Amino acid sequence: MLTVLGRPRRCCDGLSRRELLKVGSLSFFGSLVAPPISTLRAASPQPKNRRVESVVLLDLFGGPSHLDTFDLKPLAPAEIRGTFKPIKTSLTGLDICEHLPKLARWMHRTSLIRTLSHSYNSHNPYAVMTGYTGGSDREDYFAKPSNHPGMGAVCQYLGVGRRHDLPGYVVLPAIPGYSQGLRRAGPYGGYLGAQYDPVFAICAEHTGNAIVDDKDAYNHNIVPRGEPRLPPLPANVTLDGLDRRRTLLEQVDENARRLDSANVELMTYRQKQAFQLLTSRSARLAFDLNKEPAAVRDRYGRDTFGASVLLARRLVEAGVNFVTVHTETKGPGHWDTHENNFNMLQHLLLPFLDRAVNSLLDDLAERGLLKTTLVVVTGDMGRAPRVNAKAGRDHWPQCGFCLLAGGGVKEGMVYGTSDKIGAYPTEHAVSPGDLVATIYQQLGIDPETTVPDKLGRPMTITHGGQPIWGILA
Repeated sequence: MLTVLGRPRRCCDGLSRRELLKVGSLSFFGSLVAPPISTLRAASPQPKNRRVESVVLLDLFGGPSHLDTFDLKPLAPAEIRGTFKPIKTSLTGLDICEHLPKLARWMHRTSLIRTLSHSYNSHNPYAVMTGYTGGSDREDYFAKPSNHPGMGAVCQYLGVGRRHDLPGYVVLPAIPGYSQGLRRAGPYGGYLGAQYDPVFAICAEHTGNAIVDDKDAYNHNIVPRGEPRLPPLPANVTLDGLDRRRTLLEQVDENARRLDSANVELMTYRQKQAFQLLTSRSARLAFDLNKEPAAVRDRYGRDTFGASVLLARRLVEAGVNFVTVHTETKGPGHWDTHENNFNMLQHLLLPFLDRAVNSLLDDLAERGLLKTTLVVVTGDMGRAPRVNAKAGRDHWPQCGFCLLAGGGVKEGMVYGTSDKIGAYPTEHAVSPGDLVATIYQQLGIDPETTVPDKLGRPMTITHGGQPIWGILA
């Protein structure tokens, strides 16, 4: 039955300065396992009443068109409704885009929010990953230590999902902004400290050296390739060698103190975490997509995005608490469809979304993990109602969607209603803060929890957001 809620990174006997600095470069990959308990604030409330053990956040970078996916307006004028037709779904009364046939069969087991709305008109994942919408590109486009922490960082700070052999928080396929050679704000520990940064996989095929326009940005015939993977071992270092050298970390500590470094303590800590990850059998196995049968690889898609979602499933199986897949690569690996919107969606983006999310949900359900895993699919904004002169849709943060499944959310739920052209919510507007509060709630974290900023001031983790009780079972 359809329910609509509207109106609520030779280690031998000595390390040279160069070798030590190379080891230190592993800090690029952030905090690799959970920080020691002693680093946690005594005042931090411990999670309780957890409904989920893991979260998979699929961040559709660039802003997916709600009007061409989950909130079609078939009765609107042609310049609004576009070229796609609606199809029926497994949820009576709910139609979605014709190019999402696999997901159409899942809609009776999901909660769909059609009224995600805010005013942060930026492609940064800052709002998506933190819930904070008061940023501006002038101040918050690039990650900095004063940023609000991402959800995964807050989870690590509060001790959620700690394991000695695995990271608690992973971002795939790489650092947001990697395809342009920058670091976008959002996923980091911010004022909580860099020790709470996630493990960032690497995807060298798309690494950029400058902020440049990409001539293939709207070419729907180019499929982004390359797989997310663990940082490589430094030259002349073997895993067996690292396993034998139990004094390695002590060497690092002793030599690090000789460096002229402004932050030796943090660098030493990160080195330790990097070596723990690189020598962890659990982590190496979890990151090894070659363990998957060819048929499974094909089902998710032999592209960067499909590989990332498949890896997310493997990490959840291994026990990682928070995994974010950020859909950004060179070329057309984005949802910022200012041009060629309908070809980009039909031939590249929607097939990816349909097969990968469907495969993820199928696999989690088959393995008995869906009840303890919250899957969240959303983006930084929606797209403008009116199709522009380049057959694209422009920025539109005023209305967008979020699809949730598993993890204690109601099944067969459609929450909120947009107006006749999908421009604004008419019932139940939902902020990124509300969405973040809902995720925290399911993780057993009180959404009213505060954490200290650099000056020790209490900062709310949801920035005023409240759980969306109408979608929670």
